[in-house]
Amino acid sequence: MPSHRTRARALAALALAAALPLTACSSSSDASDGPDTSGAPTTTGSFAPVTLDNCGTTVTVTSPPQRVVTIKSTTTEAMLALGLGDRLVGTAFADGPVPADEQAAYAKVPVLSDTVPGQEAVLATNPDFVYAGWESNLTPQGAGDRAALAKLGVGTYVSPAACKEKAYQPDPLTFDDVDAELREIGRIFGVEDRAEALIAKEHETLAAARKPASTQTALWWSSGNDTPYVGAGIGAPQMIMAAAGLTNVFASVHDTWTSAGWEDVVAADPDVIVLVDASWNTADAKKKALAANPATRALRAVQQQRYVVVPFAATEAGVRNAEAVASIDEQLARLGS
Repeated sequence: MPSHRTRARALAALALAAALPLTACSSSSDASDGPDTSGAPTTTGSFAPVTLDNCGTTVTVTSPPQRVVTIKSTTTEAMLALGLGDRLVGTAFADGPVPADEQAAYAKVPVLSDTVPGQEAVLATNPDFVYAGWESNLTPQGAGDRAALAKLGVGTYVSPAACKEKAYQPDPLTFDDVDAELREIGRIFGVEDRAEALIAKEHETLAAARKPASTQTALWWSSGNDTPYVGAGIGAPQMIMAAAGLTNVFASVHDTWTSAGWEDVVAADPDVIVLVDASWNTADAKKKALAANPATRALRAVQQQRYVVVPFAATEAGVRNAEAVASIDEQLARLGS
């Protein structure tokens, strides 16, 4: 792997090239940009080099990354949950607030962008690793092409739940897949013991969740108004609903999420509606839309206000999925299910 000084010069050169023709812009690749993590690793003991097949890209790590950029809430929260906040030199594309117990650590991390950061912003942090939630985050138009970053000594890793190639996409996604990602991140950063402890805690949360006493059908509404975007049969919504004891009315659709018609929702007449709460499409706005829509206001779940709410940041594969299951079951219990 290139030395820190050599990589810094190369990153600065690429950042400058990426900025053209924006000649007024400049960036520094000095290690002082962001938290100082250039010293000794925060882990102890021996580290075994790691080679992984990640969404079809070979990832080789010979020492634990020290200067990391995360893209998407799931990746940032995984790092924080594993006690690796001191490795973060930048984060981007947050889907919502981090959990309360991680906010102090998160506040120390520079926010590069509210959406996918550009190459210039990423490279200006002088990273040695980028951990992305989606494959589409790592493109020449986004944070940088994986092969190009590798040539500069910047490793990359994409959440395996987001792999799109048929050979790599989880089908269906399971909590074993979520565990596997945490184990791989634990190996990459030399914190395998922390990963196992976190996995055990997640499974304790799942085991303690109280499921409905009877079968409950459910619609998972993520976004969209005229055409709702809903949880389908092989992704995180299906995994979470199944663990919470709910029967997904769109489970037969072989996809992670899908566009649906309101006529299909009305025909399904779900017992409960799971509302994804996002700043750009809140749960309250969804409730108002359902009550105002002539096609949906007669639904039993709408008339009886049988709603459960899940924050957007907990709806993609990650460390908050088990908590989402427990929260759904608690809300169902309050509804008398």
